[in-house]
Order: sequence, then C-alpha cells, then structure tokens
Amino acid sequence: MHDIICPHCGKAFKIDEAGYADIVKQVRNHEFDAQLHERLELAAQDKKAAVELAEARVAGEWQQQAAARDARIQQLQARLEGGEVAQKLAVSEALAAVEKERDALANQLAQARREQQAESDLAEAKRLSELQRTAATKDAEIQDLKARLDSAETERRLAITEALTGVEKERDELRSSLQRAALEKELAEKSLKDKYETQIKDRDDAIERLRDMKARLSTKMVGETLEQHCETEFNRIRATAFPRAYFEKDNDARTGSKGDYIFRDLDEAGTEIVSIMFEMKNESDRTATKGRNEDFLKELDKDRTEKGCEYAVLVSLLEPDSELYNTGIVDVFHRYPKMYVVRPQFFLPIITLLRNAAMNSLKYKSELALVKAQNIDITRFEDQLESFKTAFGKNYDLASRRFQTAIEEIDKSIDHLQKTKDALLGADRNLRLANDKAQDVTIKKLTRGNPTMAAKFAELGQDGAEGE
Repeated sequence: MHDIICPHCGKAFKIDEAGYADIVKQVRNHEFDAQLHERLELAAQDKKAAVELAEARVAGEWQQQAAARDARIQQLQARLEGGEVAQKLAVSEALAAVEKERDALANQLAQARREQQAESDLAEAKRLSELQRTAATKDAEIQDLKARLDSAETERRLAITEALTGVEKERDELRSSLQRAALEKELAEKSLKDKYETQIKDRDDAIERLRDMKARLSTKMVGETLEQHCETEFNRIRATAFPRAYFEKDNDARTGSKGDYIFRDLDEAGTEIVSIMFEMKNESDRTATKGRNEDFLKELDKDRTEKGCEYAVLVSLLEPDSELYNTGIVDVFHRYPKMYVVRPQFFLPIITLLRNAAMNSLKYKSELALVKAQNIDITRFEDQLESFKTAFGKNYDLASRRFQTAIEEIDKSIDHLQKTKDALLGADRNLRLANDKAQDVTIKKLTRGNPTMAAKFAELGQDGAEGE
C-alpha cells in the first residue's frame, strides 16, 4: 500500500500496488511524450531555421554570380532539399517506430497488470530501456542530419569560394588587359601626335620657304618700294650692261601727267638705240579695293607718246593670282602698240630684250643704208630682216615659255604642300575624334547585351563596396 497526498486538497489517501503502477505509468508516458514532442519540435525548428538561413544566403549570394554558376547553385539547392526530405522521412520513421513501440508497451503494461508484481517491474524496466534506446537513436539521427547539413553548407561555401576565386582571377586579367590597352593607346597617340606635329612643322617651313622664294622672285625687296627696287636693280648692272644709258625718274609733269621712269640708251655716236617709258604699280595686301593692270595702260600709253618713248612697260604686282601676268612677259599689243606688262623679276630681262632687239635693228638699218649706197638688192635685206625678226620672236617665245614653266612649277609645289597640310589636318581631326570615342567607352556600354560580363563587373563593384 502507498500513501498518496492530493496536490489540490492536501489530503492523504492509500492506493494499492496496481493503482500506483498505473499512475506512475501514466505520469511517465505523459512526460516522455512531452519531452519527445518538445525535442522533435526543437529539432524541426532548428532544421527549418537552418534550411531557411541556408536558402536565404544561397539565394542572396548567387543572385550576384555569373550565369555560368547557376547550374552549380541549383545542384546545391537540390542537395539541400534532398537532405530536408531525408531528414523529414527519418523523423517520420522515428515517430512511427516510437508510436508503434509505445502501443506495444501499452499492451504489455495492460497485460502486466494481470501478471505478478515482479513481471510488472521487469516489463517496466524493459520499457524504460527501450524508450531510452529509441531516444538515443533519434538523437543520433538528428546529429547525423545536422552533420549532413553542415557538410552541405561546407560544400556550398567551398563551391562559392572556388567560383569567387575564378571570377576574381578573370577580373584581375580583364583589369590588366584594360590597363595594358590604355597604355598602348596612349603611347600610340603620343607617337602619332609627335609624328604629325613634326610633319606639319616641316610642311609649314617648306611652304614658308617657297612663299619667301616666290616673294623674292616677285619683288626682291625687303622693306623697299617697287620703284626703289627697280632703280636699285638697274643701278647694280648699269656700269657693266648699260654704261651710256639714261634711267631716271620722270619729273616732267607739264602735260598734266608723268610716268615713273624713262630709260634711254645711246650708241657711241650719241644715236638713240631704244627708249622705254616705265610705270611701277604695287599695292598692300590689306588694300580693300584691288587695282587691275588694264586700268593703267591708257595713261601709260599717253605718257609714252608725250615723252617720245618707243616702248612702254608696266612693272606690276597687281592681280597676283592672275595666270596671265604670272607666266612671264605679257605683250598687250592688242590694246596698245609696243606695250608690255611684266612682273618685277622680268624688269631687267625686258630692258635687255628690247635693247638687244633695237641694237639689231640699228645694225640692220646701218647695213640697209650701206646697201642702198652700194646699190645692193633691197629684197635680200628685207629677207634678212624678216629672218632676224622670226629668230628674235622664236627666242622671245622660248624665253617666255621657260619663265612660265618655272612659275607654274613653283605654284604646283605650293599647291602640293597645301594639300599635304590639309591631309595632315584631317588626320589630326580623326585622331581627336578617335580619342573622344575612346574616352566615351564605359563598362555599361561594353557589357550591354552581355549578361555574363555585366554580372562579373557587378560583382567587382560589390566586392569594392564591401572592401570599403
């Protein structure tokens, strides 16, 4: 018999062995079930929390990885889900086994109430041993499931580490390639810039030399006027070429106008060989209204007539772009007889040509007078005179063509250098456009339409932000 105290009223009452054993069994079954359910719930919560945490981490990390790692992530998730299913199945089997054993023990205990006290104690001991072994087995299974989950987490972290290592290596290679390409581009641009700057400088120097040469051929003066230049040029050769020549400024304005210079050459007897009225015309490059050579021909012809000169020559720097006047000595006989328009470089040649022609004419005139005096056939003299004129004309045309050819070659050289300058300037503009395009290149534009590269550069940006 056992004394039992009621926890509510505090009264004691007696109960036999069978009743006491039944109460103890009920209490133990209730506590065991409560502990078992509590442990199962805690294990399920731990498992669920671990699985949810693992899934959240895997989803958060692998959303930023490259598309090439998606298959690996799905495989890991499948393995995690398989582990969860296996864990649930193991828990269900353990619960079924426990419930089955509990029912069997209940039947055994019901039968034990009808058996002896010794057999009841032995059955109770066996039941407790079986329950402890079952609990130990479940705890071992739970630990095994946790170990598997930890192993899966370790494998996932290892896979992530390997993927990150590969991506970081590719990132470093891409960064090195970009730096090397930028350095090569900078060196190439510097080399091309130096090359073109040198070529442009050489071209400008060549153009300046040709312009200076043409200017010297055209004017032969630095800081002097055209009249001073012509007078200086003539005085330079006066003593050797024209010892008896008269070359002075025309100061006689009694008729209302005057030319610039008058040239007269005499022979030993004082007979005039040739006479030329010169007019010099020049203008500044900044002159708003540009003069024309034809505007001065009429006045020059008038001055030539008034001063009794045989020839008239206009030495002009007007109309510098005219191909007609740049070719050489221009005969304007269609407007006025025995009148020529020349550039300054032909000032001395025109005097020489006209003087030599006049000397030959004077020689033939003397011969004609001698022939008339000796009754020589005048026809032969005229033929010789015509032959002389023809030869003189041929020589004049040849000299004129050669002067024209020389001027044309100079103009062609200047045009060619100008085209070279334009081409180099065009190359410089293209280089500037190429540099602007290179500066406009961004990671966003390079990765547009390329999800793999976009994911990699996004990962690089995230790594940089985490590092900061």
